[in-house]
Amino acid sequence: MNALAFNPVNGELKDIFNGQSDIKDKIVRCVLDAPLRFEEDALRMLRAIRFSTTLDFAIAEETMAALMAKSDLLANISQERIRDEFTKIILSGGPASGIDMLQKTGLLKHMVSELEEGIGVDQKGAHIYDVYNHLLHALQHAADKGFSLEVRLAALFHDIGKPATRRYDAKKDKYTFFGHEVVGAKITKKVLERLNFSRETINLVVTLVRNHMFFSDTEQITLSAVRRIIQKVGPSHIWELMEVRECDRVGMKKAEAPYRLRKYHAMIEEALRDPISVSQLKVDGAYLIETLHMKPGPRMGWILHALLEEVLDNPALNTVEQLHERVLDLDELTDADLKKLGEKGKEQKESANDAEIGQLRKKHGVK
Repeated sequence: MNALAFNPVNGELKDIFNGQSDIKDKIVRCVLDAPLRFEEDALRMLRAIRFSTTLDFAIAEETMAALMAKSDLLANISQERIRDEFTKIILSGGPASGIDMLQKTGLLKHMVSELEEGIGVDQKGAHIYDVYNHLLHALQHAADKGFSLEVRLAALFHDIGKPATRRYDAKKDKYTFFGHEVVGAKITKKVLERLNFSRETINLVVTLVRNHMFFSDTEQITLSAVRRIIQKVGPSHIWELMEVRECDRVGMKKAEAPYRLRKYHAMIEEALRDPISVSQLKVDGAYLIETLHMKPGPRMGWILHALLEEVLDNPALNTVEQLHERVLDLDELTDADLKKLGEKGKEQKESANDAEIGQLRKKHGVK
């Protein structure tokens, strides 16, 4: 199908290998002698599967037979060239079928042999697939949702550490995989380094694999724990971690957005939001000390909370000039009157915070 020649001068199309017919029939076929074509350049085997995956074409029977017979030749190809084709397969619309085709033709063992270790590794419990097929389903969901390369790679590798950590609990008649995310992160790093992915891609994918088990029980996770995971993964990548978590769940044939996932999203948004506080004022304690020569103490706190109450009622007042004058007025009050205003400001701040959080949880349909 890519052995056509077009002459732009006379408009003639030369098709001596019946490429148009193969395009019509959606078939990937080697030109003439398939084994010889692969001997000339073994990367063509990956390209055949990549074309099949990206175009949704079938591979001709004789070409598929040659793929299986000559798969060991891939060991002679540089990791950079393999990485480029592997990436295109991962970014295609059908990466799961592409990976499975690589495995069935014997090519995967020369690329990511670690994935094959999950074949036949039963998980029991909530999982209906073995580790290998679970990873393929997770990857395919990432593709179906149009997630990034990094999320797709993390979805494919997130449980790659399970075969090495599987233990059988006879009392509970179940398998355990304690620490599989730690082992999986190490394996993922080794695989991606071997394929010469960029340092940035490696770091992000490894981080996503390492932390994909964080969100497990919404009834036990605290907001402070969510803040810590955001700090660890980074605010710019926390949603990618949630995408991996979604792929993991869908890879078990479970609902895409159950209550737990919605709760996670609500908690993350709550942790990421800027809480309503005196830090939002255009003047702060340092300003009061350095510019207005006030002494640190309870009065300063009462003044700031009184200012916040007024700004919550009228955001237009939040300027240095207006707050400066208002501080001078408030500083004329007695401790008792100032404390009363400050406490009222605290109550309004807490009420505003509660209202924002309530709207956020309503948005996600959680309590």
